[in-house]
Amino acid sequence: MDAVRVALLREVLDGTEWLPATRRFAGALRSSVVPQGGGLLLVGTEVYEPWHLAAHLVDEAAWSGLAELNPTLVRHRVRPGEPAHLSVGLGRIEAAGRGETLLVVAPEQPEAGLLERVHDARRAGATVLSLDGGDREIRGLAHEALSVPVDGEVDLDTVQHLVSAAAGENSLPAPRGRRRFRDRLSRLADQLTAPPPGRW
Repeated sequence: MDAVRVALLREVLDGTEWLPATRRFAGALRSSVVPQGGGLLLVGTEVYEPWHLAAHLVDEAAWSGLAELNPTLVRHRVRPGEPAHLSVGLGRIEAAGRGETLLVVAPEQPEAGLLERVHDARRAGATVLSLDGGDREIRGLAHEALSVPVDGEVDLDTVQHLVSAAAGENSLPAPRGRRRFRDRLSRLADQLTAPPPGRW
């Protein structure tokens, strides 16, 4: 989703709980990985693999200059012969520890094996974040959680777009008072999508 569409989406959701909630969650993600220099592990459930969020975080890492946002996609099933970046299995969560962040995307109840691994990673010192459908067990393991009810006004894909975009936003002041390119682009998108002034 490009910057113009994100700006439109934010305009539609202005005044709802979703903008502050996704920005808060994105802030927690960013503050967890940036000081550590990375270490972001991204995992879904056996049924749902968060490819889309992984791709958006890679894009945001490039656009924002924050390489720390680049995730390692952890997969439940790794097939022989797949490229290295698609060959990271659940054993990687078992090896997670202090200084690493585990982002779990679970629209449905996670299976017991995943919950056990997440629990072990948290005990070993990893920071756990959860984008979920409201499951109490995964929320209980997360240091920071954002739940997206199945019957809510937005869906999980929309929330993932908002979180990834907010994670890549430039919140630090630009050097010498100059605005960064992404900030200027966002401002331009807002201007382009604003209704024309009219005389009524």
